[in-house]
Amino acid sequence: MAPLAKVFVVFALAIFASALTNPHISHNIYQHRGLALQKPTPMSDVRRKRSLNKRCAPQPSTNGTATAVATTTASATPSAVPMNVAPKPATSDTPSSPSSTPAAQEAIPTPTPTPATSSAAPAATSSTSGSSSYPSYLVGTQSGQGTFYETGLGACGITNTDTQLIAAVSWELFDSYPGYDGVNPNTNPVCGKQVTASYQGKSTTVTITDRCTGCSITDLDFSPSAFTDLANESLGRIGITWVWV
Repeated sequence: MAPLAKVFVVFALAIFASALTNPHISHNIYQHRGLALQKPTPMSDVRRKRSLNKRCAPQPSTNGTATAVATTTASATPSAVPMNVAPKPATSDTPSSPSSTPAAQEAIPTPTPTPATSSAAPAATSSTSGSSSYPSYLVGTQSGQGTFYETGLGACGITNTDTQLIAAVSWELFDSYPGYDGVNPNTNPVCGKQVTASYQGKSTTVTITDRCTGCSITDLDFSPSAFTDLANESLGRIGITWVWV
């Protein structure tokens, strides 16, 4: 029996030791089972209901400004809600500005007739300036003295006879004629041009083939045949008018 007694003693000591380690197990085991069987209380019943009409009163503060700031902040909070809704009508107004912009852009092309008027003005100006750029002896009717000479090889490089209806212009007109380079007289653009001279109701048309060194700028020196179409050679010099053909 001695070994069995020792085993019983060891077992009793083990139970005693575990009881000392967890004393609440044996005492509260039945209470824990009872609590487990109870219906849990909803958290919504435990929490304090908040009043919808009243707000929590602010803590008393010695500084009145802090209270005013808290009040202002509380009052500003509800007003901020409609401010978030306001951009919706603002968004609807935004497309109206682009619609007005095309209207303004359509109004810009309206003054298109102005360039047409301005373009017409320079055209007239250019024509006026073009005519004024020519020497006076090239525009309108010219007046001068008419003479005659014995023809032959002229400054234009053409040999003429007295029976041909030709004439020589003054050296000043010949040398200043537009397009003449002043180097080779045979290439002067005035060569081959025609003029019609008149005297006391008579007229004759002659071709320019020569250069007269003793003539004034609007004088003409005719061949004998061309001069007799206007007057008798005995006159020698006559007052004429002439125009370019």
